Amino acid sequence: MPFCTNCGGEIAVQARFCAACGRPSGAPAAVGAAPEPLDFTIHGDNLQVARVRLKPGQELYAEAGKMVYKTSTIAWETRLSGESLGEKLFGALKRKLAGESLFLTYFRAHAPGEVGFAGNYPGRIQAFDLGPNQSVLVQRDSFLFAQTTVQFNVALVKRLGAGFFGGEGFILQRLTGPGQVFIHGGGDFIEFTLAAGETLQVDTGCIVAFDESVDYDIQLAGGIKTAMFGGEGLFLATLTGPGRVIVQSMTLEKIRRELMLARPGGDERGG
Repeated sequence: MPFCTNCGGEIAVQARFCAACGRPSGAPAAVGAAPEPLDFTIHGDNLQVARVRLKPGQELYAEAGKMVYKTSTIAWETRLSGESLGEKLFGALKRKLAGESLFLTYFRAHAPGEVGFAGNYPGRIQAFDLGPNQSVLVQRDSFLFAQTTVQFNVALVKRLGAGFFGGEGFILQRLTGPGQVFIHGGGDFIEFTLAAGETLQVDTGCIVAFDESVDYDIQLAGGIKTAMFGGEGLFLATLTGPGRVIVQSMTLEKIRRELMLARPGGDERGG
């Protein structure tokens, strides 16, 4: 039995329109139209798994290597994004700059099924429901998966200081709707909604995501003595509203640093 390309509902063989959404049989989804929301739950605490239940015809794409499981009714294919060869190569270059793998994995349901995704280290998963042309900026390596209507791009930070000292370099990830997108960060999340002109100072590297309307810059962490001996680094990220900001309590760099400090210098058999 065929399925609607817009809502995923079943269409009778001879039917000219989908009984659920009214779209003509075989017609593509309208450009810029918000897709049907995903049926998902986020399972767990600090080792979370996003469980997504797909209807027939629904499709999403994910960062390679982030899938945990899937049912046999979910078909998957790893490919470069884009229509033409030039778009595919340019998309691969952008993803490499953004700290992601060259390929994306696409998951499409031919019958009702479920697929699960998780991050590569302890942390949390955050979902964003983006409207048409609405964007969110996220740190490198944080993208998990999204509906196929969501556009993945790289964004250059606006100021040289933010690029040199921001902990994430010049590159951020820009995700633009319509559709739902899921990201992963370390530890727990704290969410702030900044009013116009309101400022939040954050340890560089602890920023998970912020709205495109939020201004992002880097400032010296207080005086010279505080910067040198405060234990928080030389610089702080300064975020000025309006917009939403999400901060993580643990970064991958902190995990690496603590693990390096815990490593023994040798053993009894060797130096």
